[in-house]
Amino acid sequence: MASLAQQFSGLRCSPLSSSSRLSRRASKNFPQNKSASVSPTIVAAVAMSSGQTKERLELKKMFEDAYERCRTSPMEGVAFTVDDFAAAIEQYDFNSEIGTRVKGTVFKTDANGALVDISAKSSAYLSVEQACIHRIKHVEEAGIVPGMVEEFVIIGENESDDSLLLSLRNIQYELAWERCRQLQAEDVIVKAKVIGANKGGLVALVEGLRGFVPFSQISSKAAAEELLEKEIPLKFVEVDEEQTKLVLSNRKAVADSQAQLGIGSVVLGVVQSLKPYGAFIDIGGINGLLHVSQISHDRVSDIATVLQPGDTLKVMILSHDRDRGRVSLSTKKLEPTPGDMIRNPKLVFEKAEEMAQTFRQRIAQAEAMARADMLRFQPESGLTLSSDGILGPLGSELPDDGVDLTVDDIPSAVDI
Repeated sequence: MASLAQQFSGLRCSPLSSSSRLSRRASKNFPQNKSASVSPTIVAAVAMSSGQTKERLELKKMFEDAYERCRTSPMEGVAFTVDDFAAAIEQYDFNSEIGTRVKGTVFKTDANGALVDISAKSSAYLSVEQACIHRIKHVEEAGIVPGMVEEFVIIGENESDDSLLLSLRNIQYELAWERCRQLQAEDVIVKAKVIGANKGGLVALVEGLRGFVPFSQISSKAAAEELLEKEIPLKFVEVDEEQTKLVLSNRKAVADSQAQLGIGSVVLGVVQSLKPYGAFIDIGGINGLLHVSQISHDRVSDIATVLQPGDTLKVMILSHDRDRGRVSLSTKKLEPTPGDMIRNPKLVFEKAEEMAQTFRQRIAQAEAMARADMLRFQPESGLTLSSDGILGPLGSELPDDGVDLTVDDIPSAVDI
């Protein structure tokens, strides 16, 4: 009120004659008392106070009416109904059952995991243990950074805040098993790191999965400890995701890797061990057998007089069994003259490629003559074999009944 009075204190009204007379009468009838006098400024302030009171009453009435409407008819005048709100929520609802795959966007990472937006009521969480099939210390090691969009699988719910728990590891496991089944179907060789060993064999990591390599399927005679943390070639023997069973073979892989050499190929080997029936030779990871009868044309009564473990020598491949991972070797076929392997093994190794080439030619000739002998009984085929061992049409210079070969023309297996 004081402020209102101050605002109007500067206002002045022109004196009126009537009011002057009224004032004089009042002065006659009433004693001159300052406290009883009423000034024009106070009258104006009282008028302003009455106006504000009226305005406050109107505002109070308006708020009381609004409160009553909210209490009795909260949706009056609102176009968006409760049903509309429920329908809008259903558009963003999704199946949150365990095992459901959802697409999400990573928006925050820390030392323990990552927060993922999957358009749910709350953000989902991906722990570092569930971020990758391999062991990592931080999710960023697996390429998980803010902004990354990926497909996740729901594996549980956090009871403390009802947020969902996600996994990438489970999806990667499924892909790894599928990849292993594909590699087995294609019968390919894979490189795998040996990460452990037990009494039955080695444990190798293949496509992120732990596979078992039995000792019987390892071509090398090296101790298990020597193979730890090393990569070895492997082939798939059994892939069973339901039983979580992954069995591999190093022996088959090594045998197949040497298959391109073929029969008659010369390879460098190291003597691993000696047995009464022969010597085991390591030829690039394959354990081949050099039988005592294939060491020399001369009879060898004691293998130790010719070979010793650790010796390096050249051997020729006679045969290989891929299924069983076995390779048969020979130095006998590389001897320039019978008995050189006993008397002069250095000469045998110097002439190895030359003797092997001769051996392969004789094998080819023997096969060609065998085919020609078969054609002798099938002249209606219209094919014959030339003197160079080339199969072609029957010529006029050759008899119609084919080439007449006797058994003596075909070299024996011992001669070969």
